[in-house]
Amino acid sequence: MSKPSKQINRVVLAYSGGLDTSIILKWLQTTYGCEVVTFTADLGQGEELEPAREKALLLGIKPEHIFIEDLREEFVRDYVFPMFRANAQYEGDYLLGTSIARPLISKKQIEIARRVGADAVCHGATGKGNDQVRFELGYYALEPEITVIAPWREWELTSRTACIEFAEKHQIPIARDKRGEAPFSTDANLLHTSSEGKVLEDPWNETPDYVYSRTINPEDAPDKPLYIEIDFENGDAVAVDGVKMSPATLLTHLNALGHDYGIGRLDLVENRYVGMKSRGMYETPGGTILLAAHRGIESITLDRGASHLKDEIMPRYAEMIYNGFWFAPEREMLQALIDKSQQFVTGRVRLKLYKGSAWVVGRMSPFSLYDQDLVTFEDGPVAYDQRDAGGFIKLNALRLRTLAKRARRISG
Repeated sequence: MSKPSKQINRVVLAYSGGLDTSIILKWLQTTYGCEVVTFTADLGQGEELEPAREKALLLGIKPEHIFIEDLREEFVRDYVFPMFRANAQYEGDYLLGTSIARPLISKKQIEIARRVGADAVCHGATGKGNDQVRFELGYYALEPEITVIAPWREWELTSRTACIEFAEKHQIPIARDKRGEAPFSTDANLLHTSSEGKVLEDPWNETPDYVYSRTINPEDAPDKPLYIEIDFENGDAVAVDGVKMSPATLLTHLNALGHDYGIGRLDLVENRYVGMKSRGMYETPGGTILLAAHRGIESITLDRGASHLKDEIMPRYAEMIYNGFWFAPEREMLQALIDKSQQFVTGRVRLKLYKGSAWVVGRMSPFSLYDQDLVTFEDGPVAYDQRDAGGFIKLNALRLRTLAKRARRISG
């Protein structure tokens, strides 16, 4: 590409330490002639992050310009848990594991850019996916005048071969398994692992076993079910089997249980925000358990009207997160409504885990709206007069009877 028209002095790069972002790092240095600051987020992806520091040093980054932050607790507490209060699922299935991580990364990049006096930020998302939208909407919402560099939309490295040649030319270390095409691409954090591309691109073909990394095959899970109990306070899970845990610790524990029982696999063809359909395989073991538990405690603590309203707005809320509008006022408005609904969502849920499934088998709460005296088939206190139902039904049937009479007149 030609020399950029705008002078960039310092840029904060979202850096994983992998081959692609290492190529981007060197490309920024050679194309923009700028100083690069790297930011690596520990979101619970399960990888050792110190190699990212070593790789950045090798590529000429100053030690004081290498930022590696453990964001696991903040990620679960301030992003995952608020989302789960809404029971958010995109297109009825996807628990938004990749989507919910992007606003936190964007926020931290902007904070670092302010700290080091950078005039640009950079991400490694391609020009075909949703992540470019999520990152950049986050950047602009927090720093309206920031310059955003998106290499995949700018450079001429349009093939894997070209990227490898660039790496070799600039002496970027290349792992042996990176020289060929990867069979699929992955993204991971404490909430989930997603896999897409290559071997997964044909939606007719079943996902191969080797793609799964967070869950065992449900067929190989124990033959005996496991019962667990999760405690909630104001809509957030706070303990498992009576043991209090921090948000990240609790999700990590549920992930381990979900792994052992093959829970949380999802094979999905979804509608990307940029306009195309894509097929992905998602593993969200702890999140799948948590969603079932949260809906279980809500079932006895939320009023019917509040519960149904939450279900109505949930698809819109989930779509906002999927499309990258976490920092938009409409998401914050819905969040306030959702959080208000969680005032009495406190209590305990018992779940049964068995061969790929997690379902609620018990629930209790000091704020329960469930009244056994009202619903029992046995004689009890006169809390409900069944004769009242007759008038209720006639009032609700009034318009239907009126319509039926008109139809009879018209038909003759």
